Amino acid sequence: MAETQEVVRIARTGVDGTKPVSEALTGLKGVGERYANAIGKELDLDSDTRLGDLSEQQINNIEEMIKNPDQVDLPSWIRNRRHDRDEGDNQHLIESDLELKEEFDIRRLKEIASYRGWRHKIGLPVRGQKTKSSFRSGSKIGVSRARLQEEASPDGGDE
Repeated sequence: MAETQEVVRIARTGVDGTKPVSEALTGLKGVGERYANAIGKELDLDSDTRLGDLSEQQINNIEEMIKNPDQVDLPSWIRNRRHDRDEGDNQHLIESDLELKEEFDIRRLKEIASYRGWRHKIGLPVRGQKTKSSFRSGSKIGVSRARLQEEASPDGGDE
């Protein structure tokens, strides 16, 4: 039996070859547990098969399934871009393509000045989370406690 590869290149990314296939594939941005499990089942791989133990042909098949989910009989709900705004079809994007698409989506929301775009622009949470005690890092709108103490001091804070 061949030696296990420590790092396997899939989609221009180094993936841990010592982990089982479905767990290792989740190291790719855009591939979650469900999608990784579906790929493993489609290729009839055991759940304990290590990614580094696979042949070069099997790794190429996995990469092709990740990049082109249309060639595989996977349900549409498992993809990460269903009913895409630009193309109108179901897509599955990974790595830099996914990051670029997310960036364009946020930029579009900001340009049309939607509520979500406005929240993105000022750095507040977008999906309705409470903000009284959360999201307190970064710049804040309001008066800082140090400034209040300066103004309350008897010498007025001036030296």
